[in-house]
Parts: sequence; C-alpha cells; structure tokens
Amino acid sequence: QVQLVESGGGLVQAGGSLRLSCAASGRTFSSYSMGWFRQAPGKEREFVAYITGSAGRTGYAESVEGRFTISRDDVKNTAYLQMNSLKPEDTAVYYCAASTRSYEVSARWYAYWGLGTQVTVSS
Repeated sequence: QVQLVESGGGLVQAGGSLRLSCAASGRTFSSYSMGWFRQAPGKEREFVAYITGSAGRTGYAESVEGRFTISRDDVKNTAYLQMNSLKPEDTAVYYCAASTRSYEVSARWYAYWGLGTQVTVSS
C-alpha cells in the first residue's frame, strides 16, 4: 500500500512557476510509476504526466509538453512536477497517483491517489 501527500500548490500569475511535490510512504516507492493528473471545476480529471519506476521514462499531455517536467527522487520517496510558463487554463486541483503499470495515461490504472493540491493561475 502507498499513501501519497501532495504539496506546493498555490496562487501564481500567468507566466510564473510552481513546483509540486508528492511524498509517498512505503518501502517500494521505486517500483511504482508515478503520475500527475488535474481536475478543473466542471471538467473531468485529466492526465498531465507520468514517470516510470527504475528507468524514469516520462510522458506528458500535449497541453503541458515543454512547460512541465516530472521527476522523482527514490531516496526521498518523492515525485515532483515542475510547472513553468503557467497559464490560466492550468488552474485545477493537481493529484499525484501511483501505478504498478508503466506508461499509463488513464486514471483507472492508478490504484493510489493523494488528496490533491490547488493550483490557481491568475491572468
């Protein structure tokens, strides 16, 4: 079992940056692929980025490609999402999630979820 806690959200102006963190419990963090998802008001939860375990291969949604960077530190049991050049449309609650599968962009393959952290980008 993995417990996830996100942090680092907040209010930022358009063009600014934020770094989200996802702290995980458990000894087997490195074996999980980690994903970031987001949900804006009135919209469905959508995939943002993933990073696989061990090899650390990454994938991004087209809407954030080139602006966001996902990473992980398996010593600290933490995943990160560096968000640059933020836009008002990036406003959402951001969730981190863990999966035993790799390269998954669908939320249904992620068994463990954090409670989310709010990101608000003002214009």
